[in-house]
Amino acid sequence: MHTKEDATLRLSVIVPVHNGGEDLGRCLQGLAQSSRPADEIIVVDDGSTDGSAALAAAAGARVIALGAGPRGPAFARNRGVEAASGDLLIFIDADVVVHTDTLARMQKVFEESVDVAALFGSYDDHPPVRTATSLYKNLLHHYVHQHSGPEAGSFWAGCGAIRRSVFQAVGGFDERYRRPSIEDIDLGVRLRRGGLRILLCADIQATHLKHWTLGSLLRADIFARAVPWTRLILREGKLPADMNLTWRSRFSALLAWGFFWGVLAALMLMLLAPGWASTLALAGGLAEALLVGLNVDLLAFFYRRGGAVFALQAAGLHTLYLLYSSLVFAMLWAQNKFLMKRGRARGQAIP
Repeated sequence: MHTKEDATLRLSVIVPVHNGGEDLGRCLQGLAQSSRPADEIIVVDDGSTDGSAALAAAAGARVIALGAGPRGPAFARNRGVEAASGDLLIFIDADVVVHTDTLARMQKVFEESVDVAALFGSYDDHPPVRTATSLYKNLLHHYVHQHSGPEAGSFWAGCGAIRRSVFQAVGGFDERYRRPSIEDIDLGVRLRRGGLRILLCADIQATHLKHWTLGSLLRADIFARAVPWTRLILREGKLPADMNLTWRSRFSALLAWGFFWGVLAALMLMLLAPGWASTLALAGGLAEALLVGLNVDLLAFFYRRGGAVFALQAAGLHTLYLLYSSLVFAMLWAQNKFLMKRGRARGQAIP
């Protein structure tokens, strides 16, 4: 148990949940085993039908039941904050298990760096679900966070913390995000717009329990992430250069499209113009070789964590990710330019 001397900041942990099942139990068990226990754990039950509220209450958490729902994690987290009394608001997803030192490390950063408004950590590199899609998604998250700089341009609420006063000053999460989406990124953008400091602390880690299928990954990445994130970027008028949007990621997307079009054109021309087909296939192969070379450290990481077969599967999934994420950005950027041009032609004010 922590003493009064090492608890100058009170920690309120807020866990939004909708049908959390066994994952919620493991999440709460991890919090209970923290070397620096939370001063309060608030579970906001967002219309669950699986007994999540009863499970949380049995684990000793304070439960806020929202009734009919779900209303989304942005709404749920905001209701949790309203009930919280801590100086630090720590957001943990219901399918995330903190390490024993996660909360202690968070508190230490805030106490040692009074100018830090918010921070977030990283998934660790040993997710329990070992299917190719789940392993790829969770390990990619770990890799990106471990290889990004400490000064962050956004926020992550899966395992993140923010000073209560700062959260209230910026208005909390935008409740127009009614499903799990980029409500945390949006919050981070508003923090940075106000000149506030956000840290990515790679040594603060937690385990992600989520089971991904290819379908759930595509739905989440495209409709819950890429589309709203692109719209946020266009609204802000600034393309970030960290996390998933570094120069390497952008160039990798171009190479992925070079490979795609080279192979596709080669297949189409194979019967009509074999000479051209071989040239295009060679160009596509060169693009893929450059893509592998540019991401060799990532692929080596996949190999170390999952073996040769998984590394090949992850390479294919990552190429697919580069294609659809860049396609969404390009389509929405073009749509935005078209609407702006049409608005100017009609003499309309552009928001």
